[in-house]
Amino acid sequence: MLERIGNCRIVGEIGSGGMAVIYKAIQEPLERVVAIKALKPSIALDSQFAVRFEREARFMASLQHENILHVYDFVKDGDSMYIVMEYVQGIDLYDLLQLTPRLPVEVAAIIALQVARALDYAHYRGIIHRDIKPANVILSHDGEVKLMDFGIARDHALSDLTETGTGVGTPSYMSPEQILGDKLDFRSDVFSLGIVLYQCITGKKPFVEDESRTVMQKIRLDRYTSPRRIVHELPSSIERILARCMEKLPGNRYPSTQALIDDLVEFLASRVSINHNARLVMYLRDVNVLGQPEAEAVLSASMARAPRIGPDTSAVVRSSVLVFAALFVCAILAGGAIQASAGGLVPSSHVADGESNPSTARAGFLRVVVEPWADVFVDGELVATTPTAARIPLSPGKHYVKLVNPFFQEDSHAVVVVSGHTQVLEAKLKPRREHPSTPGSTR
Repeated sequence: MLERIGNCRIVGEIGSGGMAVIYKAIQEPLERVVAIKALKPSIALDSQFAVRFEREARFMASLQHENILHVYDFVKDGDSMYIVMEYVQGIDLYDLLQLTPRLPVEVAAIIALQVARALDYAHYRGIIHRDIKPANVILSHDGEVKLMDFGIARDHALSDLTETGTGVGTPSYMSPEQILGDKLDFRSDVFSLGIVLYQCITGKKPFVEDESRTVMQKIRLDRYTSPRRIVHELPSSIERILARCMEKLPGNRYPSTQALIDDLVEFLASRVSINHNARLVMYLRDVNVLGQPEAEAVLSASMARAPRIGPDTSAVVRSSVLVFAALFVCAILAGGAIQASAGGLVPSSHVADGESNPSTARAGFLRVVVEPWADVFVDGELVATTPTAARIPLSPGKHYVKLVNPFFQEDSHAVVVVSGHTQVLEAKLKPRREHPSTPGSTR
């Protein structure tokens, strides 16, 4: 084992992978504990692995966010490369799921929220991670969530490391467009995060290879098992979040990573009344990742840092809340009067999320539920692929809907859409009449 790397004294080996070895070290000038990722000597410096290794260092050094592992330095020494980075004492999500396959829904949502914040920061800077999976998410003993391993990330300003028509990433967590080798944007990371969240909540991956299909074919073509069939008490709001993350078509997913963050924050607001980091520390204690004394030390320190509200301050807060509540009620009453006088507008309760356009507000909506799944064509135009939580805005009147799944019989319906109302279309597709299968045929 190496004894020194640059100004760092090696303490021990943390882990090893196909491309690199991770060491724990002391950066002596600062007496700071760090982790050092060292490219294995067997990897040539002119290889694609080395290019990815250097790219990872550059990307992570440019991303200074609390939910992204920090990089302090990059060292080239002869035939070796090293990334000096933040040392996080904790457990990665992969190992946590091995220990406890199903997480409490609020714990899973907190982890997804922190990862989404890291992704939103990276996406804003034009960087797509492309390898979101449990092994690349680490939970510290302080309750922090860190996203790591940007080795195959892509920057809009740089050339890609793969040829067109090939996919990179981990198959079980890839988006449909990533599998096809299409050009990716932030929505691919959102799909992958949806898979991770599904696995955390249910204890199972949504797409698993079997005798009939590979996992990649299932991601592209199949509907995942409803999470409520596995976790019967699952709140419908988190089911809708999962459905929107894992839409087959990127255009049907969240319009931004921030929109996903907003939904997760809203979901957690009524369920977690304490600091999110503290809730994670408590869970790590409950599953024996953290000992009771260590957890109490972290939680006590966080309580000591929290601002205390004295009697005088709390009285001011209560009076302020009452004043703002009164103003809020007045504003609602005034707004209601204005809305009542504006004839022809649809009540706000009938307008889909994010649909504030007046022309859309006068429309009706169609929600489609299909067993097992289908491409939804309305009046000959593809508008969605189920499962989807989104409502389809349509002009009032009769429309013709066709449900297409290459492995089932096409199903057609005529629906009448009424302005301001949501029409629900539920259908169960019938299997095609199969001819006797021949050797080598795919089913």
